[in-house]
Amino acid sequence: MKSIPLLNTHINLGAKMVPFAGYNMPLYYSSIKEEHLAVRNNAGVFDVSHMGEFIIEGDNAEELIQYISSNDISKISPGMSQYTVMPNENGGVVDDLIIYQLEERKYMMVVNASNIEKDLEWIKKQNLKFGTKIHDMSNEFSLLALQGPNALKIIQNLTEENLFSLKSFEHISTSFAGYNDVIISKTGYTGSGGVEIYFPSINSNDIWNSILNVENKNHILPIGLGARDTLRLEMGYCLYGNELDEKRSPVSAGLEWIIKRNKKFINSNNLLKQIDEGPKETLIGFELLKKGIPRSSYSILNQKEEKIGIVTSGMFSPLFEKGMGLGYVQTKELKNIKKIKIDIRGKTEEAKIIKMPFYKK
Repeated sequence: MKSIPLLNTHINLGAKMVPFAGYNMPLYYSSIKEEHLAVRNNAGVFDVSHMGEFIIEGDNAEELIQYISSNDISKISPGMSQYTVMPNENGGVVDDLIIYQLEERKYMMVVNASNIEKDLEWIKKQNLKFGTKIHDMSNEFSLLALQGPNALKIIQNLTEENLFSLKSFEHISTSFAGYNDVIISKTGYTGSGGVEIYFPSINSNDIWNSILNVENKNHILPIGLGARDTLRLEMGYCLYGNELDEKRSPVSAGLEWIIKRNKKFINSNNLLKQIDEGPKETLIGFELLKKGIPRSSYSILNQKEEKIGIVTSGMFSPLFEKGMGLGYVQTKELKNIKKIKIDIRGKTEEAKIIKMPFYKK
């Protein structure tokens, strides 16, 4: 199992450590509920250094990215970033990712930890046509996400840049906590605001301690992956391996907004055809009407208790205090229905379909 640079720090903080995507990661420090509510109401810091980072640079960098990703990278400029997917040739997704433009003809791709090796191999294979430079920096960078309505107030004194002027999906390279060339971005995965910071792993302990020890009336808490999952679920955000995978279409996941018609990319014709004709299955959000916790792989039923879909992610929401989830349902079954049933270990529970996100600020 791989280790993140702050492994011993998390252990010393009493974190419950679990294997995740091949890494030993903190699941929670106090409880998922406490950490979830801390981010919704105040601020928290996540160590997500298991994520992968690739630098793509050279004369054909933009052309390579345009070919392997569904969104239009030409629409951004240095200091901006973009959410996208890398489609495979069979209708599914190699990975979903965020691409940062660092300079002209220089980009950073941030990919899911479980897909680092797979993604790198895939990109290198496609790059045979383009000959651009690809550097795997995953072991060199650390990544902390500072999330919550008070996150920027708490860490503002650690940098001379005005963090409040940073717009959604913008980023800067600046000094932070006494270190230069730190990338600060505003993408987010919680729906509660905040920033992400990328820096050389050798500086991890100093930067982590600076964040936790900053003088402010609001105290920032360390947050584990458990609350990261419940927070993203309340926003209806996809998680690779659950809502997205090698077989499932990004159109079914409701991501047609990042599939562009003005360029050619891998499997573009088929994905655009799906958008025009409509997908056979559709990702929905739902909440249980009574107590219960939906889990991944549970069956979704119609009112006749016939299986029409499957749960991909589920939880008991710490904020709403009810069972909520995401799942795929046959699109034809969604006509004129608002209620479904979830098979929870052989017992059917009523649920209603909810327009996402669940959490609306």
